Amino acid sequence: MTQRLLKTQIFSLAILCSLFVLSVARTSDGFTSAANKAVFITITGAIGPATKDYFIRSLDKAVNRGAKLFIVQMNTPGGLDSSMRDINQVILASTIPVVSYVAPSGARAASAGTYILYASHIAAMAPATNLGAATPVQIGGGGLPGGSSDGRNDKNQEPDKKPTGESRPVTAPTPSKDAMSRKAINDAVAYIQGLAELRGRNKEWAEKAVREAASLSANDALQYNVIDLIADNMSELLKQLHGKSVNISGQERILDTQGIILEQIEPDWRNRLLSILTDPNVAYILMLIGIYGLIFEFSNPGAMIPGIMGAISLLLALYAFQVLPINYAGFALILLGIVLMIAEAFVPSFGALGIGGVIAFVIGSVILMDTDVPGFGVSLPLIASFALVSSALFTLVLIMALKARRRPVVSGQEQLIGAIAEVLKDFDRNGVVHLHGENWSAFTTTPLKQGDKVQVTKMEGLTLWVEPYVNSEEEKSS
Repeated sequence: MTQRLLKTQIFSLAILCSLFVLSVARTSDGFTSAANKAVFITITGAIGPATKDYFIRSLDKAVNRGAKLFIVQMNTPGGLDSSMRDINQVILASTIPVVSYVAPSGARAASAGTYILYASHIAAMAPATNLGAATPVQIGGGGLPGGSSDGRNDKNQEPDKKPTGESRPVTAPTPSKDAMSRKAINDAVAYIQGLAELRGRNKEWAEKAVREAASLSANDALQYNVIDLIADNMSELLKQLHGKSVNISGQERILDTQGIILEQIEPDWRNRLLSILTDPNVAYILMLIGIYGLIFEFSNPGAMIPGIMGAISLLLALYAFQVLPINYAGFALILLGIVLMIAEAFVPSFGALGIGGVIAFVIGSVILMDTDVPGFGVSLPLIASFALVSSALFTLVLIMALKARRRPVVSGQEQLIGAIAEVLKDFDRNGVVHLHGENWSAFTTTPLKQGDKVQVTKMEGLTLWVEPYVNSEEEKSS
């Protein structure tokens, strides 16, 4: 009975310890047990798949931990349209207020960042920051870069004097724009105006930001009802948020930020890994490593390591290409270029295949990323480096092949023709000669004596046709 009681106590103690460890793990994940808390994340750089994953998972954590506020501090030149729209969807469906804060001073929320500002419940900026330039450059890659498509200065463009009907008329797309560009611009205008209507922000300037790539400073944005407030830092932001009214799922909610505890969620290992894999330069390198590794494995079966590394690298590259705006024509050109450069080593094209392969490889690499968004293109020096290395390899193979063609044949029937043999016994038609350490049947039309040197003139089956060998130097001396 005593042993059973002791076992029960040990088991209960183990359960209590496990619960304690779990509670510590839950509270150590960037959250405290306080009821009045806000969560914030920091977004820096281009908005892409990794940013989207970081944003959505962080917002889910904040909701699950009972946070009253979710703050996004951002500094971005723009990003991919698909990632931006996914972020906005979770903002619009959020059950807690989302505050977008462009900071620190000198930061910007260009292009995709402007759309996220418009979608947020509260839009705030630090002094000396700017937003705007939301013109979609190309629909193929879904890019929303931070630059103007018509060449205007998008940062210092003069704002309208008034945000309403007295503002400067919005210019329509020029006739030179093709139908796809007009569709992309009209779609972006309708999208950002819908966000402006939902949040009660300036629709006219929103349209202008898309059609004319207009930009505003923080003070002008506040004056024209594009943002809700300007704050020097996070503490000042929380003070100004107190008492603000926001609409959450059709219900008005008053923000209470007095004494609120601010917690930050850092990117975890999964998000960091995704950020590395979705870097176009990393994906490009992984693709080439994968292709060359598999080619080496197929040409040298049993090497194992190149095949395994190549397969892993290629699968990781294909995963990255799945979430990146890839031009499949560029991908096909890269494959074609590699195939042509390899074929140069086996087909006597005198460099035509190799040169064509290098050209196809470079063009495919340049157009591989179907977007002009900053941060989502393959580095030109990287392309040049791989092109030079690949062309150097095929040139080396070509030189080695040409040298091999100039060398004398060292095996087979061709190697025996012209070789010098020695007669083993006297014969006048059929006999035996010694050549390359072997005895061969021989035929001659000239009588030969033992020890004579003979030269092979041709070969029929396993019989060598020979004739007396005359040294040219001996003829000259005679």
